Amino acid sequence: MSADNPQNDPSQESTQPTGETQATEENVSADTYFSTSDDPIEQLKQDLVDAEKRVLLAQADLENFRKRMRREREDELKYANMPLLADLLPVVDNLQRALESAGTGEQAGGIVEGIKIVEKQLVEAMKKRGCEAIDAQGQPFDPNLHEAIMQQPSADVEPNTVLHVAQVGYKMYDRVVRPSQVIVSKAPE
Repeated sequence: MSADNPQNDPSQESTQPTGETQATEENVSADTYFSTSDDPIEQLKQDLVDAEKRVLLAQADLENFRKRMRREREDELKYANMPLLADLLPVVDNLQRALESAGTGEQAGGIVEGIKIVEKQLVEAMKKRGCEAIDAQGQPFDPNLHEAIMQQPSADVEPNTVLHVAQVGYKMYDRVVRPSQVIVSKAPE
C-alpha cells in the first residue's frame, strides 16, 4: 500500500475521533455534571424547599392584598358621603347665621322657630352619617383641625389657644371635612 492513502496512515487515525471516542467524551462530561459534590437528589430537595417558600410568600402576598383591598373598600363606603356633606356645610352655616341675625323679635317668632327646627334636623342627619362639628373654642391650636386666620395677643390665655371660632369646622369620623377657621392667641408684646 502506498503512503498516499490517508486511511492507512497511523498518524491520521489518532487525530480523528471515532464513534467510540465521542461516546466516551460524552460520558465524561455527564459524569462531571453529576459529580459527587452536587448530588442531584439534594439539588432537587433544595429546589423543592425553595419552591415551597415561594408558594408561601405568594399566598401571604395574596392574603395581604385581599386585606388591603377590603380595608380600602370599607373606607370608600365609610367616606362616600363626604362630598355631599361638604356641600351641605354652607347650608348649615347660613341657617345658623339666619338664627343669629333674627334675634328674638315677636314678629319673626314663627319663622325663627321653623329655621331652628330645620337646622336641628340637618345637624342630626349629618351626625347620623358620622359628621360632627369640631369643638375648637378654648382648645389648643391643632393645624390638623384648625385653620388660623389671625393671631391676637392675649394675657388671659396661653399662647396658641383658640380665642374665637370664625367658622365652625366639621369632621367625618376621623377625617376633616372642613377645618375650623379660628383666631389664635399669642403672647402679649
